[in-house]
Amino acid sequence: MRKKLIAGNWKSNGSLELNKALLEGIVGAKALGSVDVVVCPPFPYLQSVGNVISGSMVELGAQNCSATEEGAYTGEVSARMCADIKCSWVIVGHSERRALYAENDEIIARKVKRVVDSGLTPILCVGETLEERESGQAEEVTLKQLDAVFLSVQPHESWVVAYEPVWAIGTGKTASPDDAQSMHKALRNNIRKHFPQIADKIRILYGGSVKSSNAKELFSMPDVDGALVGGASLVSEEFVSIIEAAVE
Repeated sequence: MRKKLIAGNWKSNGSLELNKALLEGIVGAKALGSVDVVVCPPFPYLQSVGNVISGSMVELGAQNCSATEEGAYTGEVSARMCADIKCSWVIVGHSERRALYAENDEIIARKVKRVVDSGLTPILCVGETLEERESGQAEEVTLKQLDAVFLSVQPHESWVVAYEPVWAIGTGKTASPDDAQSMHKALRNNIRKHFPQIADKIRILYGGSVKSSNAKELFSMPDVDGALVGGASLVSEEFVSIIEAAVE
């Protein structure tokens, strides 16, 4: 049985005051321990958030990292730096990074390698746009994004894949539980084709306007192992409700 994982992606939101108030509710969630929980604040707040959650069962993740190591790369943050301030996780390949910052499969594969080499665990995001779904390319696009990494960097069962239908991010639209299960099953079968030893161990999250109102039904699907939560992770009560919905 794969333990559910709920990861909160705060995106470009937060302040020292707001973060502290948000975390107070999360670290007290009764479901912690039964469910793995990660919070991913913006880079400037990683250390302060890490201090607040220290000693709790909430883990720290970064939203991104550089494809390079240390050096003359102004504005970049290396995976090793994230590890140095006690991050355990890094989100890689989020659709906003792909769309807004032109990160292609090659760059994302390089980032995953940096993450792994630094002793961190990647949350690899894959997913299709509305145009790709409507043209019948959803599975082809998503599996190609997965293979670009898994066939470039030797995967481990601790890795996490997050399926995020781009058309459902921040729109209020959500893939139906059956739609989510169909894609998650395709992803797992694709992993099984190349790496059968880890296919039933690796966790695949759903990320696309997850809310407390739809979380339990999504989590009831056999191949949905939790969620990558965006906007709802910024409201303590809502995020805790999603965590509690993941308890078997």
